[in-house]
Amino acid sequence: MRYSDRIEINPSIRFGKPCIKGTRVAVYDVLNWLASGMTNEQIIKDYPELKIEDIKACLAFAADREHKLRVA
Repeated sequence: MRYSDRIEINPSIRFGKPCIKGTRVAVYDVLNWLASGMTNEQIIKDYPELKIEDIKACLAFAADREHKLRVA
């Protein structure tokens, strides 16, 4: 899976923060929920417009961004 299929950066949505396509849910929000202990199922229950693939895409996006920071 390519996270770019599910994550977009649009300056007119959430001030250009990376978000899940078709939503206003930022990658940061999903990562924060996971870090606070929410499960994938709890996130999807609270935000039924999300799919498990969206959560995985957020994790892949964060991992790729971290890798690029380390390489640079």
